[in-house]
Amino acid sequence: MRTLRADESGLAEAVSLLRAGDLVAIPTETVYGLAGDGRSADAVARIFAAKQRPTFDPLILHLPASWKTDFESRSVVDLQGLHPTDANLARALAAKFWPGPLTLVLPRHPSVPDLVTSGLDSVAVRVPAHPTAQELLERFGGPLAAPSANRFGRISPTHAAHVIQELSGRAAAVIDGGPCAIGLESTVIRPTGRAGEWQLLRPGALPREAIEALLGAPLIEPPPSGRSSPGLAQPSPGLIETHYAPSKPLELLVGAGAHDWACALADHEGAALLFFSDASRDRALAGAEITRPCRVLSPTGSDVEAARNLFSALRELDASPAPSLLAELPLGTQGLIPAIRDRLERAGCRYPTSTGGTP
Repeated sequence: MRTLRADESGLAEAVSLLRAGDLVAIPTETVYGLAGDGRSADAVARIFAAKQRPTFDPLILHLPASWKTDFESRSVVDLQGLHPTDANLARALAAKFWPGPLTLVLPRHPSVPDLVTSGLDSVAVRVPAHPTAQELLERFGGPLAAPSANRFGRISPTHAAHVIQELSGRAAAVIDGGPCAIGLESTVIRPTGRAGEWQLLRPGALPREAIEALLGAPLIEPPPSGRSSPGLAQPSPGLIETHYAPSKPLELLVGAGAHDWACALADHEGAALLFFSDASRDRALAGAEITRPCRVLSPTGSDVEAARNLFSALRELDASPAPSLLAELPLGTQGLIPAIRDRLERAGCRYPTSTGGTP
């Protein structure tokens, strides 16, 4: 796998590779994506093979920013299949939040390859905000399928080095666009079929409050079965029960005090530790000296900083000598906390605590 610079020469080579049907890992504001020609069934099949991704897990098509105002005329989606209210809301959502970390699941155009959508009659689309991704898409002149550039189920990559660790020999090149600014995948929503009603499929880098403010209504939660139907086509990427996972066992503590952490530390000798903030670390450890690997996602408790550092911190702790990982599952329902919780819950399992419970 070659590393390309995010400059004129690197982008020109990336476009040539993509037009030849090869795969190129690209930076976005969320995570690095493994990109291939979204109109080529062969290129899309290479993405699934490189990631070892099951074909029931659909892909997101990334669109050029110049398509933002007329994406419905680009033979990707078919808004005629929506109620006029929802078609207008789709246009309003695109106008407000694109380029950015919002993915819309909309009726597909017949020209979209079945493999992109896992055979569903809907397709997931977004316009990424990263300047390198935008420039590449404009030069390529069409949609790129670009799921996270890692092996299926593993920790998402937020640096070019992570991509090389995950996919060396499985893609032609990676464009090094620096660290991802957000560090969490996009928020995914879809219309339910009832006029004006939309459903949250995956919490992500765009807080639901911002979306609900535009919709003028709350987002509907996904059905519980949407999180775990292996073998069935998923309505959105990122809904598999086990996902974003380190190679080592990860256990989560929620609402845990010093006693619970003391028990967990005794049960998991040498486990690496992950905390949301300095304050939560200090409460949990109650002054105890810790010599094992330990990371704090945001010293001040910023959800934005914590999101940006989550995957890098998990990857760093997974690479440490520690035999397992213990992580705090932060409480809260605002901002990016739900997305952070979602990724951690899919990556690990809850450790029994005396004070923990459903937040």
